Amino acid sequence: MALQLGDIVQALGGVLHGDPLTRIDSLSPLESASALQISFLSHPKYQSQLATSAAACVIVSPAMEAVARHRGACIVTPDPYVYFARLTRLYKLSTRPLTPVGIHPSAVIDPDANIDPSATIGPLCVVERGARIGAHTHLKSRVSVGEDCIIGERCIVHAGVVIGADGFGFAPHDGVWEKIEQLGAVRIGNDVEIGANTCIDRGALDDTVIEDGVKLDNLVQIGHNVRIGAHSALAGCAGVAGSARIGAHCTVGGGAVVLGHLTLADGVHISAASVVTRSIHQPGQYTGLFPIDENATWEKNAASVKQLYRLRERIKALEHTNPKEK
Repeated sequence: MALQLGDIVQALGGVLHGDPLTRIDSLSPLESASALQISFLSHPKYQSQLATSAAACVIVSPAMEAVARHRGACIVTPDPYVYFARLTRLYKLSTRPLTPVGIHPSAVIDPDANIDPSATIGPLCVVERGARIGAHTHLKSRVSVGEDCIIGERCIVHAGVVIGADGFGFAPHDGVWEKIEQLGAVRIGNDVEIGANTCIDRGALDDTVIEDGVKLDNLVQIGHNVRIGAHSALAGCAGVAGSARIGAHCTVGGGAVVLGHLTLADGVHISAASVVTRSIHQPGQYTGLFPIDENATWEKNAASVKQLYRLRERIKALEHTNPKEK
């Protein structure tokens, strides 16, 4: 089922320059779009692609309106990227059948679990005793929700996610590890999305908490007693160690690590592959990684880095000896 440009603007707003009856079969990037597809331009550096694009229509900002109209049909809106995001949802609703609400026959649900009638529980899911699943939440296939864990409303939990496994808690004694029972649970707020094969450990005593609007990518590890503030987002393979606190509206790049018991203030943004080794109390962008280079050059630089402390001490000694030369 195709959409028409007029249908899109009626549903999402914006100003259309072009034939409202033009049919849109699908969505595509600018450089590969065909005459039956719609695309978007969200950054001026891709303006060169706009002029040569074969797209039936391009979503643009007011600053790009003149160029877009010269090329052909366009929809003008203040934020093309957000408009495109909403269009993806409209397109999916219009072209793909909805997953039936309810519990798949292969799912295993404890009689003492509480699942809202409007929730969707996919194939091979497991929901344990005392767990609660909120309204309009969708668990995709093979999701495991441990006992007493809570998932709020309108959440999407992708395949293979494990919520409420035991946290990594062991006490060393006489050369062996004594298990510390994890007695807390996991509490997840509303409008949270959790990517495939992500794991969120239950708390040791208090609960692990994921607040409203948080977005977790695939293969993210959240340790026990972590708290992630509202509308923060963590990219794939990020890891947060136990008892760390991440504020609201933070981002953590792919492969980055936040060590345990640290605190990130609201509005902190961690670059990909960084390792956060101290608490950060001011918002901003933070990076902690050794730049990639050709291996031979990297080895020389790494050897130099190892000498930094010795060089620092020599400089301090020289400054002490020649204070006037500071």
